[in-house]
Amino acid sequence: MTGSNDNFVHLHVHTDYSMLDGAAKVTELLDKAVELKMPAIAITDHGNNFGAFDFWEQATKRGIKPIIGIEAYLAPGSRFHKAKTLWADGGDDDLSKGAYSHLTMLSTDNESMFNLFKLSSLAWLEGFYFQPRMDRELLSQYAKGIIGTSGCAGGEVQTRLRLGQYDKARETAAEFRDIFGKENYFIEIMDHGASVEKRTFSELIRLSKDLGIPLLATNDLHYTSPGHADGQEALLCIQTGTKLTDERRFKFDGAGYYLKSAKVMRELFSEFPEACDNTLLVAERADIKFEKRNLMPKFDVPDGHSEASWFETEVRRGMTERFGANIPEEYQVRSTLKSK
Repeated sequence: MTGSNDNFVHLHVHTDYSMLDGAAKVTELLDKAVELKMPAIAITDHGNNFGAFDFWEQATKRGIKPIIGIEAYLAPGSRFHKAKTLWADGGDDDLSKGAYSHLTMLSTDNESMFNLFKLSSLAWLEGFYFQPRMDRELLSQYAKGIIGTSGCAGGEVQTRLRLGQYDKARETAAEFRDIFGKENYFIEIMDHGASVEKRTFSELIRLSKDLGIPLLATNDLHYTSPGHADGQEALLCIQTGTKLTDERRFKFDGAGYYLKSAKVMRELFSEFPEACDNTLLVAERADIKFEKRNLMPKFDVPDGHSEASWFETEVRRGMTERFGANIPEEYQVRSTLKSK
């Protein structure tokens, strides 16, 4: 896949598992990816990995390589510190309002995928404050095999850049590079037509050159086709408890949050072809496999019985001990496993 100008891999996909954030149905999304001849695609739901198995199974059936990731929430300090930390009095420049920033992570193998699951679980159990938050301590413990990026406009690097804190952004990017490893960290660039992205684009390019961190072109995907944008806005209104008529409601800046073809993406980033090529490198490194097992317990049963018939016998024995000979009819109906 490397270096093919006809290919691109979407590494930001938000599905229905993102709690009203993603309007893309998994099957519909993957069918469209097949139509566009995508070699691979990633799932990066906000703050969770709930859709990982279904996404993997559906993508594998269609001959598309699935990449399991997450768009994580990162605490500005310790995950145990449940308070806002503003980096400057920047108003809407701080998109998270000081509670968290965003960080994109992608697994390369099963070990790193389970590291992502562990990180997600600990974020919910230990770091929840508005959102399930990780911190740098957890990342340092479980970063093995994980590819990290500077994330979307809500990432710490981009937020620092918008606040005019280039040195702090540089320090942050260098720190994440050290946590994930030189080969596992990328400066992420996006173009959805959003003003918030345009404000930092040139500085991200500068940062990439300054630190020698490779670029990665991505597209934040919340719905499958351009015509689904209105439905996505309605979902956001449900999520935030607002109305479409409310001019002050939360809404996406720009309108490019759909599954774009490789051609469209390469045209968007024609000045940085290596950024699109790097999506293929990430896909080549990904090798995820789930093992399907029946984890239900097995019980020894007497000769002449199946598990189902012995279960029914034991249930009836228990009811007899409780009710005697006069077992209520409604309980007798419930006790049989035979289909009516």
